[in-house]
Amino acid sequence: MKKIIRLLIAVAISLGLATVVGYAAADGGVSVQGWPVVILCGIWAFLVNWLVFIPSNIAKTEHYYDLTGSLTYLSMIGLAVWLVPSLDARGKLVAVLVIVWALRLGTFLFRRISRDGKDDRFDQIKTHASRFFIAWTLQGLWVFLTAICALTIITDKESVPLGLFAFIGASIWLAGFAIEVVADTQKSAFKKNPENKGKFIQSGLWSWSRHPNYFGEMSLWFGVAIIAIPILTGWQWVSLISPVFVFVLINFISGVNKLEDKADEKWGDDPDYQSYKARTPKLVLRPPSK
Repeated sequence: MKKIIRLLIAVAISLGLATVVGYAAADGGVSVQGWPVVILCGIWAFLVNWLVFIPSNIAKTEHYYDLTGSLTYLSMIGLAVWLVPSLDARGKLVAVLVIVWALRLGTFLFRRISRDGKDDRFDQIKTHASRFFIAWTLQGLWVFLTAICALTIITDKESVPLGLFAFIGASIWLAGFAIEVVADTQKSAFKKNPENKGKFIQSGLWSWSRHPNYFGEMSLWFGVAIIAIPILTGWQWVSLISPVFVFVLINFISGVNKLEDKADEKWGDDPDYQSYKARTPKLVLRPPSK
């Protein structure tokens, strides 16, 4: 009974938060037969994840979890573009940015889990249907809230010419995307080398940050938010929850904190690792201290 109550509470909170943010972002946006396109995209995000949960739960596998997240981004943005009568330059820009990011990340994560065989985060979750369902529900929420600035831009009725904010935002996105790609590539190459088995990476961008890929992730969504600023009016300003949500998620929920705990458990007594932690920033890129 407690599991059911916990499940219902988690789902209710996720749907409630998505509904509030969605209707705020839809203020001044395009609607289809009375339904704001932003809300339709939110519904789609949850439905995709719930549908894929069914076979995943039967097989007790997380193999397609991250891939489904990326496919949700792609299909959700595609749905928004399809439902909007005409897409202006700003909408086309952010649609392309999100699609490029989702394609790259989805491919990378699927290759990684195919290579590793599993995701340690799900060892204790996938065997309990209610907890596993919550994970898929939260992924739907993650996709929707993270992309809410992009959805606001795409579905907005007013068209504002590209200008300084678009240039700055796109530049930040590009820098963040490059950092994320390079960091992931460097770590993958490091792990493929048999000589590095059981070791931690501390070279390349990983000498400037202990989690440079996450810094890149936060940066690129911050860039999308900056692109959105010139078109935001009224309740649409709530959509700026996107970069805040990404920051909180990465730093306190499913990103940096868990990886730090895992690393401390594995290498906490290693003097080299303690030295690495002392001289290397946790997240923000900067030259390591001497």
